[in-house]
Amino acid sequence: MLGETVGTIKDVLYVRFSVTDLQVQQQFLEDFGFKSEISNGLLIARGTDASPYIYIAEQSSDPALISVGFAAESEAALRHIAATDGVPVEANDLPGGGLIARLTDPNGFSVEVVANLADSPLLTPASRSGLNDGVEKLRLGERVTFVDADSLIKRLGHVVLMVTDFNETLEWYQVRFGLLISDEIVIDNEGKQETLGAFTRCNRGEKYVDHHTLFFINADQAGFNHAAFEVTNWDALMTSHYALLKAGHRHSFGVGKHILGSQTFDYWKDPDGFTLEHFTDGDLLNESSGSQKRGLEDLLGTHWGPDGMPGQ
Repeated sequence: MLGETVGTIKDVLYVRFSVTDLQVQQQFLEDFGFKSEISNGLLIARGTDASPYIYIAEQSSDPALISVGFAAESEAALRHIAATDGVPVEANDLPGGGLIARLTDPNGFSVEVVANLADSPLLTPASRSGLNDGVEKLRLGERVTFVDADSLIKRLGHVVLMVTDFNETLEWYQVRFGLLISDEIVIDNEGKQETLGAFTRCNRGEKYVDHHTLFFINADQAGFNHAAFEVTNWDALMTSHYALLKAGHRHSFGVGKHILGSQTFDYWKDPDGFTLEHFTDGDLLNESSGSQKRGLEDLLGTHWGPDGMPGQ
């Protein structure tokens, strides 16, 4: 069946929140590296890639994650996903149009899947002249130059969710989306191996995709953990890091380099306390890359960086 053996989604597309103050949140997003606007009561933010939005917010006295959106491989895949849950396929009224189906996962998270979304024009990404490292010299006879980017952020890369029943949640997403496990996190509980969670990726066959699109963590209570946005390179990540510090925003964790996924990371708290991450230089896997079981030390450890946990 479609979704059980092959992937039905290309990637995670956006996160949608309710926030207490749209203007305050917009300033944070601009400092974080987004290009944003407020229109018809919605704060809509994008990166330099073609998606017209990767972050959406509406104002409310009760800040919360509203939904996570995904891009379907095709209209046929979207209609198959919708039929699995008996939900309608409707016109999408957000920029780029297309079609949308709205689902609810076993934890109560709203999951939206979009197809036929019209691309927006690409924006100028952050880039620089060649890097001279200790082994290879790519910039000879010239001084370093940086491109004036339209946005420091490229795209939404992954979302991490706390879930109350890992096995039920994984099965739900695998049946509908065909997700593959990259790394399953296992712990020893009195001699019995238990699964704490798993990094999962899209299945696009031979095409390479991010090490994880969704990371599910078994927990007593379901909730949003963080969303991670890709930046072009180390310079872009550190440019934003110091811009956010100078603007007085709350730093959460980093800078460092994860063991699982290999991303260079930097975590921040938005004005309502939600955790957003910058990352660059992550692993890319495809269908044949397989999966591994890894321990808690690999989940919490870094190749280099501070001790502790993201989201502090």
